[in-house]
Order: sequence, then C-alpha cells, then structure tokens
Amino acid sequence: MDQDRTPALQAIGDVPPLPAHLQVEVTSACNLRCTMCLVRYRPPINKLAGAMRPELFHRLVDEVPVRRLTLQGLGEPLLSPYLLEMITTAVGRGIKVGFNSNATLLTRARAEQMVAAGLDWLHVSVDGATPAVYEAIREGAHFDAVIGNLAGLVQAKREAGSATPWIRVVFVAMRDNVADLPALTRLLARVGVNELRVQNLSHDFADTDPAGSYQQIRDFTAGQALWTDQDTAHAHRMFTEAARVAAGSGLTLRLPSLTDQGGGNCTWPWDAAYVTSTGLVQPCCMVMGDDRAVLGDLSRQSFTDIWRGRPYAEFRQRLDSAEPPEVCRGCALYRHTF
Repeated sequence: MDQDRTPALQAIGDVPPLPAHLQVEVTSACNLRCTMCLVRYRPPINKLAGAMRPELFHRLVDEVPVRRLTLQGLGEPLLSPYLLEMITTAVGRGIKVGFNSNATLLTRARAEQMVAAGLDWLHVSVDGATPAVYEAIREGAHFDAVIGNLAGLVQAKREAGSATPWIRVVFVAMRDNVADLPALTRLLARVGVNELRVQNLSHDFADTDPAGSYQQIRDFTAGQALWTDQDTAHAHRMFTEAARVAAGSGLTLRLPSLTDQGGGNCTWPWDAAYVTSTGLVQPCCMVMGDDRAVLGDLSRQSFTDIWRGRPYAEFRQRLDSAEPPEVCRGCALYRHTF
C-alpha cells in the first residue's frame, strides 16, 4: 500500500469515500507451514472449508467501487476452487487484479491460464537461494520445483507476447536467510522475473499476550527480525551486494529500511480494506489474525455500513493521533521498516 499522504485528523463523523483497493482473503487454507507465518501456529484448514464463497466475493465487488483487487490473505490462493472465476470477474470489470503465491501449485498449465486470464501481477515468495535455506523456511515446499514453476511463468508470458502479469519475487529477510540475498538476486536475474522485493517481517506481535496464542510467532519474530539485531552491519552488506548485482541485470530491486523510523502516515483505513475469507473486515492485511482489530462482519452488515460505522471511525481517529491502536505500533509498515 502506498504511503504517500498524511491523512487529516478525522472527526468521528467524517467518513472517507468507499475504498478503491480491497485485499480479499480468497482462502485461509495453505499447503505449507512457513516459519514466519501465523498459519504454522494454527490448526490446518481444509481447502474447501477455508475458501471464500463466490457469493460473498461478488457481493463485495458489486458494492465497492474497487479499482485494485489483491486476492491474498494467510492462505495460498491457488488452493481456492474459485480463484480463476474471481480473476476473470475482476478483469471483466476493468479492475487491476493480482495475488501472492508460494508457487508450489503454479504448474505450466496454471501459469498459461493466469496469463490468458489477464492477471495484472503475480508475486511469488522465495526466501532463499538454496534448497537448504529455502526449504527450512517454507516447510513443505521444494526449491527446485518452485524455481522451475517461476521460470515456466516467465516463459508462458513470453510465448503469449504479454506484458502481464508483472512478476515480483518477495523475499522475507531474516537472520537465517539474509546471507542468501545476493545469490538469489543473481538467480532471479537469470530466470527473468521483473522485480525482487525484499521486506522485513510484518509484525512484532508485541500487543499480544506473551503467554497467549500468539506466543510462538511472537518469539520467532523476536529471534529473527533484522530490526531487533544490535549489529545490522551484516544485513547492510548483503543489501549492498544485492543492489550491486541487480544494478546491471535489468532486475528491479526494492530494499527495506533496517532502522525503525517511528510510526505514522499509514493510509490503509482511509484508502483500502482487508476482508477475511469468512467476511470479517479488518483495517489492513498487516494485522495477521482474524481475532485482532475486527471492524465489522459482512454476515451481519453491508460493507458500506461497516466502512461508515463507529468502530472504523474510532480506529481512524486513533491511528491519526499520537496514541495509535496497539496493533499498529508493532507493524513494520507503520514503523516504515517493511
């Protein structure tokens, strides 16, 4: 989400227009158990039970004047039996649409399907340059297969003569894998993807009970987050080397800040919204957990009523103040380290 404006202080009665961007969790089911993801620390969800129903999806795109749609939540979108229908619906309405994937299910046939459907972007998670590093993080995935699927997507796009989808690889930088970043940059330049985006872990979960249900992911983040390291020199060296490699390769590289720059200027609750597979409305995708910062339930209200309701107004007012909601204080996007 672009953070390019500072919202004016909102009175409780002031309501922004309905958002142009929605992020929709098309499924809460996943086929991996990644070390930095909340899914790892929760019971598995069946892919049919975890899928957002088409009725809810169509209700959303009918009600909200959305121009950009991200079909992504905690689950793997390619597990949703309704994904292609959602993409074609969005494209048919002139909506820019894309999603994030672990690419384990991105066969050549699925890649060709995505290109033909008019998908605008596809972001693939790759957190290492070797099987040992990558597979220790993305438990259940196979490095060579994922890189092969990624190369197949690049080839399918070329053979179709299509400029889309824009192919971005997302690398979650942590203490255990940051040394792989320069080698991954070289590999992706050879594969021919458009962009490599490096990001920090999304949240420190400091607002949660240290002994509660978020304890495991909270402890993991404390041990792996680069922003908690007293010696960031190694990470800086890896970032610098990756930038050098990317410079002459045609690969776009985006690196995060390793320094907490303080909070503020988050525009998500004014510009966008996140909707879980069951229809809970949350202020953004960074919350990670459907029991935190829930602002409404689409099984009980319309999106418009939720967007204009008092919980949203109070959340916006607090976020725009010197005392933001606790869930925002540990957010890497809020602290400009994402």
